[in-house]
Amino acid sequence: MEPRIYLDNAATSWPKPEAVYEAVDHYQRNLGAPNGRSGYREAVEANRIVERARLGIARLIGATAPKEVIFTASGTDSLNMAIQGIVRPGDHVVTTVCDHNSVLRPLTALKETANVSVTYVPCDSQGFVSPEDVQKALRPETSLVAVIHGSNVTGAIQPVAEIGAAVNNHPALLLVDAAQTLGHFPIDVDALGIDLLAAPGHKGLMGPLGTGILYICPGVEEKLLPFRLGGTGTRSEEDRQPEMLPDKYEPGNHNLPGLAGLAAAVDWLESQSVEQIHAHLATLTVRLLKGLKAIPGVEIAGPPTEARRTSVVSFRIVGYDPQEVASALEATHGVQGRPGLHCAPRMHEALQTLDGGGTMRLSPGWFTTVEDIDRTCEAIATLAMVATH
Repeated sequence: MEPRIYLDNAATSWPKPEAVYEAVDHYQRNLGAPNGRSGYREAVEANRIVERARLGIARLIGATAPKEVIFTASGTDSLNMAIQGIVRPGDHVVTTVCDHNSVLRPLTALKETANVSVTYVPCDSQGFVSPEDVQKALRPETSLVAVIHGSNVTGAIQPVAEIGAAVNNHPALLLVDAAQTLGHFPIDVDALGIDLLAAPGHKGLMGPLGTGILYICPGVEEKLLPFRLGGTGTRSEEDRQPEMLPDKYEPGNHNLPGLAGLAAAVDWLESQSVEQIHAHLATLTVRLLKGLKAIPGVEIAGPPTEARRTSVVSFRIVGYDPQEVASALEATHGVQGRPGLHCAPRMHEALQTLDGGGTMRLSPGWFTTVEDIDRTCEAIATLAMVATH
């Protein structure tokens, strides 16, 4: 069997830093206490873990206070919390054809149940959205603009700062889906004009599955209704949800094993620096794009260079269904990626790959090597050669 070449980091990062495994194991074996519920030693340590993770992420995104970082179950959970907490019946929402089903599906449900209208801003052939088109789509009743930062199909990095400036003079809030960029790409929420930032903890942040974050800009909590209600360990004498952050949005027990791993992952990220990780991924992406461009019969989606993209690279081989490509690459060379529509049907419709089964997606991570990329390109070249003969 060929050695495993894991190139599906856009779905979830693997492997994790060793410190992440150790932190999860330490919590499970030695602490096992809930957060914010008791005062004994292990419970106090659990509290410290949660707050360490919160503080680390706040530093990472330039938040003014740790309480602005809310922990959720996933990036999807974070996006639902933002969308369903802000959008009211009769509102208008602006999003893009590049966005993920974690945005599209909640909006479709609101269209069907709450008379919400949605405008889907188009993209160009490389997957970029125009800030001017976003601005033109705004209406007096627009309450939310939801934009993906880095496409999980094309890798295109959207001009969020310019979109933020375009939305700045309108009452609408800007929600950014940073699933493919947080931890891989420098993000400053204030500089970018972001009101709400949603991301999973298990992708670029390198933490365990079952973790996510939602950043809430100061003042936005006055508009954002809680997504769920319940016990927080605070204000227990009241039967109303506390208004203070983060308790307002964090009822129930936290995923302490996951947050222990996330705290360790964020510490690790800070020790490496996002800039260093970004540089490594850019090097791999340049090599992967160069290798793919040299193979006859390979068609690459998205920007032609790494300058305005993440390390997500999608392609097709003429004569092959993406599912066939994925199966053949793993069976013959141990290369693991993701074929299909990647939960982004409007993006594939724009790329004209919807009816063809989507694309084959490869996404290197921090632990991917240059040798992994070269072996992958060789495997794809071998497969494409069979198709052309």
